[in-house]
Amino acid sequence: MTGPAPHVLVVDDDEELTELIGELLDHEGFVMEAVHDGASGLERAQSGRYALVVLDVMLPKLTGFEVLTRLRQSSAVPVLMLTARGEDVDRIVGLEMGADDYLPKPFNPRELVARVRALHRRASGGAVPAAAAGSIVVDDLAVAPAARRVLVHGEEVKLTTAEYELLEVLVRNAGSVVSREELTRVVLGRRLAAFDRAIDMHVSNLRKKLGPSKSGGERIKTVRSSGYILVKEGQ
Repeated sequence: MTGPAPHVLVVDDDEELTELIGELLDHEGFVMEAVHDGASGLERAQSGRYALVVLDVMLPKLTGFEVLTRLRQSSAVPVLMLTARGEDVDRIVGLEMGADDYLPKPFNPRELVARVRALHRRASGGAVPAAAAGSIVVDDLAVAPAARRVLVHGEEVKLTTAEYELLEVLVRNAGSVVSREELTRVVLGRRLAAFDRAIDMHVSNLRKKLGPSKSGGERIKTVRSSGYILVKEGQ
């Protein structure tokens, strides 16, 4: 990792766990700061000092969901949610609210570090090779990889890190099906697991933010048992 060490904010009320995570992140070249309640976590996360936020769902003062909702009103900083194992609803809600990925508790701390590393790499522009410096245009949709900007009808659309990465993959493969396995690998930096809904939720969020296609049809189509396709007009 080159340049200044990226700062990671961990918001979790388990002080022993955050201490262990801090040691592991330090070995990976990150600087970790930890807070143990939602109100403090929100204040820190809104400061703009952090490359990434690790956010537990169950927190005193403000829940992780409350923190995420307020944070997304002003910031697109990558967020990794920590959810209770088996609580599928928590994972879905977190992704709907704008989390980039989730990790169920209890987890191997080294897995968390791997997720942090992957999210940071993608937020820094390392997920999809920039084959061209200019914008990629599909009908009324334009993606500018160098600036990581998205325009629909000439109006900018704000996306989270995961949503942007997902869209860029689909745009670069416009008119062709991209499998859920490939999207999970490229966008989230991990293998697709059984019952993993992360990519599906990010696609759902993208559909809402991008709106219908120029002709009023579905912009991103689901291809059953295969994956997703960004539709070109007339296709």
